[in-house]
Amino acid sequence: MSKPVELNYKQMGEGFPIVVLHGLFGMLDNLQLFGKALSEHDYMVYLVDQRNHGRSPRNNDFSYPALATDLLHFMETHWLHRTVLIGHSMGGKAALQFVKDHSDHVTKLVIIDIGIKKYEGGHETIFEALSSLPLNETDSREAAFNKLKQSIGDESVVHFLMKNLTRNKETHAFEWKMNLPVLVKNYYNILDSVPFDGPLDTEVLFIRGDRSNYIKDEDIPEIKKYFPNASFVTIPNAGHWIHVDNLPVLISEIISFLKT
Repeated sequence: MSKPVELNYKQMGEGFPIVVLHGLFGMLDNLQLFGKALSEHDYMVYLVDQRNHGRSPRNNDFSYPALATDLLHFMETHWLHRTVLIGHSMGGKAALQFVKDHSDHVTKLVIIDIGIKKYEGGHETIFEALSSLPLNETDSREAAFNKLKQSIGDESVVHFLMKNLTRNKETHAFEWKMNLPVLVKNYYNILDSVPFDGPLDTEVLFIRGDRSNYIKDEDIPEIKKYFPNASFVTIPNAGHWIHVDNLPVLISEIISFLKT
């Protein structure tokens, strides 16, 4: 197990603390509207970049136990002894790992569009497109966008990925904010299940989009086995990126869960 890294973060609002974890290829910048909306309900929201993403340090160890170790260090550094924890997709799996290891630090848990099971994949085309983009020969963001669009197709996904593209301050060449080689190498760690030893009494809300298949009806009994206090909500008109597709209803459901 590697030592924890110092996570880049942004703090919003005042009140009881909430820590929010982004998904694969994401960063805190993608969640700023989400974080601001939460903070308006009297919460102090911490958006963090997980290791190998955004502006947080890079590290060859990329596993859910490592992400949980980073989060514990972050909470201890910021005196967050008890907090609400929210995770989307990969961030949800990291949050589940954290609750497994440190349940006493979490008052309530919100998992957005991910289950506890092992997933079969589906990002291989994206990894191939990102890895094959010749950054040293790419002279504009438009050229990068068009090249990725040829490989990936879905413009909304390409726009999301393009937020990772930045210029090196010294060479001015394009580079990825995320640590792409490490993400590729550890992709099957990311897909893996979080192994629970037994049931936890943490109150948890699992949220899924009605156009997403990440949490299926047949997954619910297994989730309830380890989280008997789990509740489930389906957000209308939403795919996997619920915070983009239907932010008002998502916020409403989360606040309702937190206030009860």
